[in-house]
Amino acid sequence: MTDEITVKVGQAYPRDAGRGIARLDKTLMQQIGAISGDIIEIKSKEKCYAIVWPGYLEDAGKDIVRIDGNLRNNAKVGIDDSVTLKKVQVVEAEAITLAPTRETHLVGGARFILRILEGRPVAKGQNIRVETVNNPISFVVLSTKPSGPVVVTRNTQINLREKAAIAESAAGSVTYEDIGGLQRELGLVREMIELPLKHPELFNKLGVDPPKGVLLFGPPGTGKTMIARAVASETDANFISVSGPEIVSKYYGESEQKLREIFEEAQRNAPTIIFVDEIDSIAPKRDEVVGEMERRIVAQLLSLMDGLASRGKVIVIAATNRPNSIDEALRRGGRFDREIEVGIPDADGRLQILYVHTRGMPLEKDLELKEIAAVTHGFVGADLSSLCKEAAMHALRRLLPELKIDDVEDEIPPEFMEKLEVTRRDFDEALKNIEPSAMREVFVEVPHVKWDDIGGLEGAKQELAEAVEWPLKYPALFETVNTKPPRGIMLFGPPGTGKTMLAKAVATESEANFISIKGPELLSRYVGESERAVRETFRKARQAAPTIIFFDEIDSMASERGSSIDAHTTERVVSQILTEIDGVEELKDVVIVAATNRPDIVDPALLRPGRFDRLIYVRPPDKQGREKIFNIHLADKPLAEDVDVDELAEMTEGYVGADIESICREASMLALREVITPGISQEEALKKAEGITITYDHFLKAKSRVKPTTSRSVMNFYEQAAESFAMYAANEEEQDIDERAYQ
Repeated sequence: MTDEITVKVGQAYPRDAGRGIARLDKTLMQQIGAISGDIIEIKSKEKCYAIVWPGYLEDAGKDIVRIDGNLRNNAKVGIDDSVTLKKVQVVEAEAITLAPTRETHLVGGARFILRILEGRPVAKGQNIRVETVNNPISFVVLSTKPSGPVVVTRNTQINLREKAAIAESAAGSVTYEDIGGLQRELGLVREMIELPLKHPELFNKLGVDPPKGVLLFGPPGTGKTMIARAVASETDANFISVSGPEIVSKYYGESEQKLREIFEEAQRNAPTIIFVDEIDSIAPKRDEVVGEMERRIVAQLLSLMDGLASRGKVIVIAATNRPNSIDEALRRGGRFDREIEVGIPDADGRLQILYVHTRGMPLEKDLELKEIAAVTHGFVGADLSSLCKEAAMHALRRLLPELKIDDVEDEIPPEFMEKLEVTRRDFDEALKNIEPSAMREVFVEVPHVKWDDIGGLEGAKQELAEAVEWPLKYPALFETVNTKPPRGIMLFGPPGTGKTMLAKAVATESEANFISIKGPELLSRYVGESERAVRETFRKARQAAPTIIFFDEIDSMASERGSSIDAHTTERVVSQILTEIDGVEELKDVVIVAATNRPDIVDPALLRPGRFDRLIYVRPPDKQGREKIFNIHLADKPLAEDVDVDELAEMTEGYVGADIESICREASMLALREVITPGISQEEALKKAEGITITYDHFLKAKSRVKPTTSRSVMNFYEQAAESFAMYAANEEEQDIDERAYQ
């Protein structure tokens, strides 16, 4: 056992941030004689104190201590720097005095802060960061009684100063632990920016110039600006933020002058990070813009980034969600050396982001954030932040009626504050109001249709579940057998059999994002507009994957090429759909579902395997199916004793689901007509409503009024189409077998 050890600093995991703990390998804990819960001193340029906890399994054998940004700030140390650790004995604090770093008002502040700090070590001069739902609040420890490092207990008196104190450094700034789900992107940015600023001698030894610029691109809300702020905070570099409209001026040459002044100031205060947000607004492609001023700004930016004069320890970070709109000359080595895509997070990334945004939130004990992360497909960091705030607001709305305050200046009772907690129900309600930002232009509110709401069609349900639900819920099984799920499914059959309803049900059951496309709305009279609409739809679907794209009445927009006599718009749309579904760019976690009652006029190229892999014939229901449909539509209806569902199913041979729904509706209306007479008052109607029953005679009359949608000749057409598609698939399969045998 030794008194102290030297280890390197590692980044804390988001769930550990803000708790004042240090994660250390068990063997290293034994070396300094510490057990879980002991207090250790972390010494670098300054000293700070933390509760030691065992490290994670992946850190076994590594000489690192994981501490959050607040502890790193107090010790004046960065990631990968060396610190000295030793176990210390601390006494209980009788009283501590805190002052906020900015003007703030906390209801029941002392009690709230005591609950957070209980069990944590503090020392005079250090910064304490308290997490809240919106923005964290930072406090400076002005004094402790007794002096020296002390541990806060429930008997400690907390004295809060109202006047804000000036913190020695920006304790409330963004740290790496405030960014969830972007570990790869953070690692790439750190090696590009931190190393040149902290250790330029490494690059001198290698004989290469350090990188000069980084371009962050990706959908809005993924955390591009936040990464730039975190890097600036963690490297203690000067940070200059530039936005396009601030630079642009109506006077000749003034815009370029402002840019030069920004770079000159950055050189004077080096090391400096210049952050240009939405760079596409000030550096568009010069051959595409009309104005002369934009071209001059781009030229000035090019010469400043890689001109004759050296710019020293100045690094430029730019962010955009339109990388292809930036001038090509900026996207070469020496200017923006690396382009890093900040994409939409996966389920693990969303979980890390939820940990970040719920740190200061009183959550109920049984709440599983993993379940919320699993159903928020396509949500970026900004969406998840809004989701957490909306859930907190819903919890507040739920408990506000219990709050009894007569005067505005009255303090909220502590008992009410203790009762305030966010539940799974609050998150479920918030999910109804927040949709993924990438999907807002094409977002469709899908009716909550379950499999149980569809009578019969068991075969179609099974095939849809296999193609859509299984790949999302059991991806490991598909990897085990090394196979890819079907890419597209086409539902065809007579009108009213439930094709659209099946698509709605699969969207609800799979909990995937849902984009509904009505064929005619894509078509435009302008050349190229229809194809662009298809391209944008698929691009958004890829961004917000897993996604279901539903083409209703696909025959209206994908009819057989060569048959049109118009401007050939539909032919170009078909070609665009073909390349999107099965082109060079892979379609990952996007399933296409189409519905049509005219399969004979759909372009044959769409119907081959690899595009629409499954062609599902949605047949008119048999007797058993009709019985299930009647049971669904007659649920909770006041039926007379003489109504026999089995008999109704028997006499509706040839009727489809929509016809049966119409019969049930018409029978209900006939029952109402017997009760409602002209001039009847609402009170009388309510009295009569208790005695309403729908009898067998009502159903007989309704059946005589509602005729079947499809005739026998139409049914023969669909049967023949189903047979020809089955033969087509069989021929394709035989051809594949012959080719494999030949090879």
